[in-house]
Amino acid sequence: MKVLMISLNYAPEVTGVGKYSAEMAEWLALRGHSVRVITAFPYYPEWRVQSGYNPRTYMTERINNVSVIRVPFWCPKRPSGLKRVLHLMSFALFAIPAAIGQIAWRPQAVWLVEPPLFVSPVALLAARIASASCWLHVQDYEVDAAFRLGILKGQAAKRLALRIEKWLMSRADVVSTPSAAMTRLAVQKGVPCEKAFTFPNWVDMQHAHSDSGDSSYRAQLAIDHGVRVVLYSGNLGLKQGLEIIAEAAKLLMWRPDIMFVICGAGPAKAFLLDKARDLPNVKFLDLQPKDRFNELMALADMHVLPQRADAADIVMPSKLGAMLSSNRPVIATANQGTELWDVVNEVGLAIEPESPKALSHAILRLADDQPLRERLGALGRQYAASNLSKESVLLQFEARLRSSVTARRGVGDEATTI
Repeated sequence: MKVLMISLNYAPEVTGVGKYSAEMAEWLALRGHSVRVITAFPYYPEWRVQSGYNPRTYMTERINNVSVIRVPFWCPKRPSGLKRVLHLMSFALFAIPAAIGQIAWRPQAVWLVEPPLFVSPVALLAARIASASCWLHVQDYEVDAAFRLGILKGQAAKRLALRIEKWLMSRADVVSTPSAAMTRLAVQKGVPCEKAFTFPNWVDMQHAHSDSGDSSYRAQLAIDHGVRVVLYSGNLGLKQGLEIIAEAAKLLMWRPDIMFVICGAGPAKAFLLDKARDLPNVKFLDLQPKDRFNELMALADMHVLPQRADAADIVMPSKLGAMLSSNRPVIATANQGTELWDVVNEVGLAIEPESPKALSHAILRLADDQPLRERLGALGRQYAASNLSKESVLLQFEARLRSSVTARRGVGDEATTI
């Protein structure tokens, strides 16, 4: 198959959407498919374009048998509500000529990941002209998230945005999301059940080891062997409510055998540094290279996954799979009845969101109970292997992609006959 992907984020970004878009494209290429990607220049999660790239021009490069077309875009240094909208719109605007230019290539499938939804019209147009299947993957319900989190405001604006979203989603041949709850929401938004598909964020279990040995990060961070490490690694953004980590650390300053490590980059990092300025039990790491990821995971005695209550079931944290596969227990903040609670409550500790006291109690429970840590860590890895294995997830995706291409070809044949 010829697959045209449109993704704001892509390799060499190592977290979030960029990681999964690149892994999927490269996997398809290894399977013999021809893949082209329209993307921006790498900037996430630091919100700073990586050196060696010029975001004011178009460029094409080849990465692991995938043709990558990079388009100009605007990257704000301090993303806020309006700046984020303009950022997404800039990518959508400059992606238009790139997508139109690929129509002559005659892709059989056009695959778009949201955010940004702004690119949907050009993806739909390119797909229809090329008689290709159009697949929308909703990694993040950006409209719902923006209004729930107060990034955007106004009931009239919200109603208009939701109407546009519904219209665009209903015209895709397939709409997928990373979780069952998000897929149900897609149906509630008007996507026919037969077009909805759950496409979870996967884990490469062949490379995600469960090494229980000490990580060299302990020496790097001067953390003694007997100290229990509470690790958060990932994007430092607005949706997680990450301040709860610093607040829990403050409550646990009386336990010198518990250390918090926050690893990553993002718009909330300066805020977190300020919150933890006087806390000796909190250490920070910059975003780490991909080849040290498993070693970083081995640093943890437990992982913490905060999420704000108002982000429930509109975002499924992509980092959860890696946490579960690491053979370490996970503490997640989620309300009962949400999908994150359902998953973590079976294999870890799910606690009420935005409660530093509840988080500190859960940390103490795991810190003082090694058998519980080992049991929950093993259960988490087993869940990841059974439900999130990269090969299994992508084989199911490939089969659905083939069927959508076949179905769209049939529609085109019918139109030609008529």
